[in-house]
Amino acid sequence: MRWQIGRRSDNIEDRRGMPVGRGAAVGGGIGTLLLVLVALYFGVDPSVVLQGGDPGNVGSAPAVQQRAPAADDPLRDFVAVVLADTEDTWRDLFRQMGRRYQEPTLVLFSGAVQSACGFAQAAVGPFYCPGDRKLYIDLSFYRDLRDRLGAPGDFAQAYVIAHEVGHHVQNLLGIADRLQAERSRLSATEANALQVRMELQADCFAGVWASNAQRARQILEAGDIEEGLNTAAAIGDDRLQRRSQGHVVPESFTHGSSAQRVRWFKRGIETGDPDQCDTFTAARP
Repeated sequence: MRWQIGRRSDNIEDRRGMPVGRGAAVGGGIGTLLLVLVALYFGVDPSVVLQGGDPGNVGSAPAVQQRAPAADDPLRDFVAVVLADTEDTWRDLFRQMGRRYQEPTLVLFSGAVQSACGFAQAAVGPFYCPGDRKLYIDLSFYRDLRDRLGAPGDFAQAYVIAHEVGHHVQNLLGIADRLQAERSRLSATEANALQVRMELQADCFAGVWASNAQRARQILEAGDIEEGLNTAAAIGDDRLQRRSQGHVVPESFTHGSSAQRVRWFKRGIETGDPDQCDTFTAARP
């Protein structure tokens, strides 16, 4: 991926090296199911990830000491460039919709973090919190993505950010609110199925970013698309469940199978059109 000459986003909040206390529970919504699923994959008790408590008691429990960032930090530069590229892409796409794109903030943390959605440890992986419109990532996740999930490469890393930005786009378009309202009226199995369509749309939006960024700025190198498709497959619910528990339970899927995630990410790349990412009316997710 050609990223070194790209501009760096100013919307980076680096909390590495800062202590963080346990606070409010991670609330329902886009991020919660992702936190639980990824925690299970990494062998973490979800009760460790999703902490209960009163929002007013932030910091009342012992703080978690984070690792300070290194002075020379190319990975921070990388995510700042990717975030900037998503900003440029979605700003143009929103302008075409007659809307104004509001840029999210990317929070870097190590070990644990407090967000408007609650306290979360690094094992949850990257997530988006609609409550504060921020993306959260412990950059050590990229090592796990490469070593544990078998999804190496810089475009694989960019896809992770673009997917979370996709959730931000859903939030801005009001899709997230509509989903949350509908979920409250559904059974657990039906709510999971709806969540799958939400996640697949974020995958498609990630592909839309890649398509438009390539057309405008030629960011892709040979093999990048394959890296992205491999990553989409690596984090499918069926593959994660098979690794973590030895069997697959389709009715519990919250993000979609590997095949589904690949298909929708590919659709976004091939069309470059957000309107082609309507996973909710598609005959099959």
